[in-house]
Amino acid sequence: MSDTQRYQLALEYATRKHEGQFRIGGKKYITHPVEVARLVKDKGYGVDYQITALFHDLLEDTDATENDLMQNGGTPEIVEAVRLLTKRDGLAMSDYVSGIKQNEMAFVVKCADRLHNLRSAVCASDQFKRRYIKSTNKWYIDFSDEIRQAVIDLEMTS
Repeated sequence: MSDTQRYQLALEYATRKHEGQFRIGGKKYITHPVEVARLVKDKGYGVDYQITALFHDLLEDTDATENDLMQNGGTPEIVEAVRLLTKRDGLAMSDYVSGIKQNEMAFVVKCADRLHNLRSAVCASDQFKRRYIKSTNKWYIDFSDEIRQAVIDLEMTS
């Protein structure tokens, strides 16, 4: 299967699994992983990183399984990165962030995920923005200069 076919299969799967979910502001949820994948692609990362971006919320927010990811364009490396990106009950935030930092694919996707969420939060309530900025400053501010700037930009809208 070509990279283009794998990406298309992954996109169709993620779209089905996120069906009926919406973002703050009312957009279909799938617009978020698609935008995260675009940010990753724009940074020069290949199809495995882009598929990880499409899948990054599936284990956390849907009934998707790791086996499902493998059958829909995933690889063992993609599944491992998605597993690291999945917040699990009982996992300390410091362990969650540490795991992401130790896996390049997870790290790149988390940077793009946080960046897109920060840029999208302008339509959220001031209370949400403050919580999101606080969380970003505590856990993700050192991930990239773009995240730092997005925090500054979001603070100006609060």
